[in-house]
Order: sequence, then structure tokens, then C-alpha cells
Amino acid sequence: MKKILICFLLVTSLSSGQEPVILSLPEAVSYALDHKAEAEKARLDIIKANAQIAEVRSNALPHLNGSANTSYNPLLQENILPGEFFGRPGEDIAVAFGRKWNSTATVQLTQTLFNQAVFTGLKAARSTKEFYQLNAQLTNEEIIEKVATAYYQVYQTLQMLENVESNLKLTEQTVEIVKGLYETGLAKKIDYDRSRVALNNLIANRQRMINAVELRENALKFMIGMSISQEIKLPEQNFQPSLLPNESLEMTDRTELQLLAKQIELLNWQKKATLAEYYPSASLSANYGWLGQGDEVPIWNGEDKGVFWSDLASVGINIRIPIFNGFATKSRVKQNQIDIEKAQADFQETELALQLAYSNAVAQLENSFITIETQVENVELAREVLEDSQNNYELGLATLNDLLDAERDWATAKNNLTNARLDYKLAEVEVLKSQGKIEILKENKL
Repeated sequence: MKKILICFLLVTSLSSGQEPVILSLPEAVSYALDHKAEAEKARLDIIKANAQIAEVRSNALPHLNGSANTSYNPLLQENILPGEFFGRPGEDIAVAFGRKWNSTATVQLTQTLFNQAVFTGLKAARSTKEFYQLNAQLTNEEIIEKVATAYYQVYQTLQMLENVESNLKLTEQTVEIVKGLYETGLAKKIDYDRSRVALNNLIANRQRMINAVELRENALKFMIGMSISQEIKLPEQNFQPSLLPNESLEMTDRTELQLLAKQIELLNWQKKATLAEYYPSASLSANYGWLGQGDEVPIWNGEDKGVFWSDLASVGINIRIPIFNGFATKSRVKQNQIDIEKAQADFQETELALQLAYSNAVAQLENSFITIETQVENVELAREVLEDSQNNYELGLATLNDLLDAERDWATAKNNLTNARLDYKLAEVEVLKSQGKIEILKENKL
């Protein structure tokens, strides 16, 4: 119901031109999982797997086929028979068998009695469905990671824009102060001009940040499958970083490894299907049909036109026993085994890579946490230096360079804090992904 409500509000807002939609991270993730093409294709793969299972199962079910044929024989084949059959001993007589026209209509039923390849295929088909389900889960996790990254990047850009606007207001005050001192003869014109240059640079920088915000928002909308024309607004948040609990890494929770394990299972089924070529197979067949013969087209004629109809039926069991195929099956089995061993090597390599990613993510998270604490203190120190520089400049104890440098240092410190917070949130996403718990982002528990 929550997903339906979110989609309804977004579509309604888009169609009626209402206020921008306030989009939280869980709402963005839910929207992406419902609308992104990758998620939809993963869901279609699961449906496709059901169809594949039904296709394989059909090989174990009865098959019923019908056929019909009408043929004209302008020249009938003649066979040589001894004359004794016709009371003419010592002669060979050519006799033509059949009639000019023949029509047949047949229904054939076949049923597999034993075929090891069919039974193996049924088991492999179920594993194929599980493979697609795991692939869909992995696709969702990748979408969540990308959406979270894009979402936090929008926040970063918005915060940097806020920093620029804050610094812009401060510089405007500085320009007014320098202007007043210049008009009273207590400051030089070059100081006033330099302060205005700094102000104009900030105005240009603000415009660049406004454009950057729009680009980041468009990237987020594309990432979740939302129309680019839809206006969005992110709710205000005050990110308070806190180290995630140090939990032991359970590699079995990683969807990547589960997917590779399922792939190895499918390769083993493929090998068993190849080995099934060594087994004999048996099937039941039954036929029933009608045969019409005459000198006229049998389809619409009867005995009054010299056409005779008769029915026919047969029931049989077909057994196929493989004896020797030039070692082709043996070669295919060897190829299957090599594919299995390659997949096992990929599994080990992926497991090692995931362990590395987890260690790096935890280290990045801890470093970002320490950096944030340092930058918070640095912002406060830069603010105090700026206030002292303002007071000293007004008293003539500091130069304009000192004041402008203090303003730049304060802006740099705030941007560094913003970047450190983004690095922390991105590292947080990586840690959750490494622990196989990234879907927690859908529940707004962070």
C-alpha cells in the first residue's frame, strides 16, 4: 500500500503540476524498484523461468499430432510376378499395385516412458528459476546502492550550495563594510574593488552550484526511473554519523556468492544432462488413421466412384540404446567439468574480492567518522578566526587580505565537512552492501 500511495502521489503531481514531490530515500528506492527497467527485466526473467519449466515438463507429457495427405500417382509402380499366380505358368507378368489417388489421415500419440535427459532437465529447470530469483535480488541490491549514492550526492550538492549562499551573505556584509570605510576615507579604492571581485566570484560560484544541483537531481530521477520534468524536493536531514556495529562478515548472506553457487549447481545439472546420453531411452507410440484409394480423388468420393476407404492402427514401443558415438559424449562431459571448475575459481575469486570490499568499506567508514569529528572542530575554529578577522579589520588591525582569506578558509572548512559526511554515507552504503543488508535502506532505519 505504501508503494502504491507513493506512485499515486508522484503520478498525480506530475500530471497536475502541483508542488514538488518530497522524496525520502526509502521512497526513492521503492519508486526505483517499481519503475526502473533493470528491476522490471529481472521480474520478467522469473516469469520466463516459469515458462522454461513448463517447456521442459512438456517433454514428459503425452504428445498428440495429426496429419493428412492426398497424392496423385500418374505412373504406378509395376512389380514382376510369376505367371503361375494368374494361370499362365512359365511367364513373368508385370502387375501395377495401388490406385491413381491416395488419401491418408492419421493421428499419432507418443509418450516418453524413460528418458534420463528429460528427468534431469526437470530438476535443472527448477534450479534455473531459483537462479533468476537470486539474479533479481542482486539487481534490486545494485539499484538500491546506485539510488542511495545518487541521493546522497544530491544532499552533498545542496549543502555546498547552502555553504556558498552563507558565504555570499557574509561577503556582501564585508563589501558594505569596505564600502563604508572607503566612502569615509578609511579604506582604499583597491580594497573596495577587491571585495567586489570576491563577491562576484561567489555569485558565479552560486550559479554553478545551482546548475550542479539540477544535474544531480536529474541523475537521481533517471536512476529511479522518474520523468526528468517531475520536480522533486528532498526533506531536510541532519546527518549524525555513528559507527555501525562491528559484526562478523557472513559471506553466505551475500547474494553474489549465492548466485555463483546456483550457477555452479546449474553447470552440474548440465553435466548430468550430458551423461544422460549414455542411458537408453524408451517411448510408447500409437497411431490410428484412415486410408482412401481410387481412380478419383478420395476426399469427397466413395465406393460408387471406385474409391475404397479403410482404417488402420498400430501400437509400439521404441527403445533407443546408445552404443558408440565416437567419444562425443565423453568430450562434452569433459567440457562441462572444465566449466564447473572455472565457475568454482570465479566463486573463490569473488569471495576474496567481497572480503576485500568489506575491509575497505569498514576502514573508510572509520576514517570518515574521524574526519567528520576533525572537520566539525575545524569549521568552528574557522568561524572564530573569521569573527576575529572582521573585528580586527574594522579596527584597522588586519588587512583586507586577512579578512578574505578567513572567509575562504571558513567556506573551505564547511565544504570539507560536507564532503566528509558524503564519504561517510557512501562508506555506510558499502558496509551494508558488504554485509548483505543493503535492503535496510528501504526501511529508513539509518
